[in-house]
Amino acid sequence: MIPARFDYHAPSSVDEALQLLRGAEDAKVLAGGQSLIPVLRLRLAAPATVIDLGRIDALRGVREDGDAIVIGAMTAHHVVAEHPLVREHARLLALATETVADPQVRHRGTLGGALVHADPAGDLLAPALALGAQLVVQGSGGTRTVAAEDFFQGLFATAVAEDELLTEIRVPKHTGWGAQYQKFTRVAQQWSIVAVAATVRVDGGTIAEARVALTNMGSTPVRATAVERALVGSAPTQEAVRAAAALAAEGTHPPSDTNGDADYRRHLATVLTTRAVLAAAG
Repeated sequence: MIPARFDYHAPSSVDEALQLLRGAEDAKVLAGGQSLIPVLRLRLAAPATVIDLGRIDALRGVREDGDAIVIGAMTAHHVVAEHPLVREHARLLALATETVADPQVRHRGTLGGALVHADPAGDLLAPALALGAQLVVQGSGGTRTVAAEDFFQGLFATAVAEDELLTEIRVPKHTGWGAQYQKFTRVAQQWSIVAVAATVRVDGGTIAEARVALTNMGSTPVRATAVERALVGSAPTQEAVRAAAALAAEGTHPPSDTNGDADYRRHLATVLTTRAVLAAAG
């Protein structure tokens, strides 16, 4: 199907993009386009204006900033997955990004676009939550930083206002932490039916710190805090990890659809949490 008519703009700076946003009544922002373009072609959305961020080089790249790494919102998935800073200091994000769709999508899609799209089955929301990412948003009122737990506000809904842009993602360094992203799908390149993002720090044969988040177990990514508390101080044995992982579905509200009902997803969450934590703990 052919999209409805719209005005197209490709600004070369963030300020120019924000100015266009302020002047448009019904605008959509185009990042990598891997989510928006299919929606436009199916006419599930018919904006009057599309603002393409592809020419804003300042929104790309990965750099160090003290105890954090900073990733531009327009940085492509394949860059995130392969970048040595990400692999050293935020390995969980690199591993999860490797599972996104296929190489073609990973070369076009962007980290910022995936986070703002906020699909609860998307694979990058839970790692951002588990790693305690801080998301930098810029708009007419200036620049503000939003914690990941406050950024995702509902189904396809985030803290980014209509006149704002996500410009960068700040990820606290988790240097030396083990990490694993476990996802379950029925066919290759499918959205996750359930997935688990786990990163742990083992010290002296016991788990000193653990952060676990779940994909597609609610309308937003969910921290499995009960699992985290149960893991701390435990040896990373199958018995101890399995007992902690049994708490994974506490407080979640998974959907029921053609891929499985809510109880099936709760079971998957416990199984995948066990696998992810054991792998992360080595």
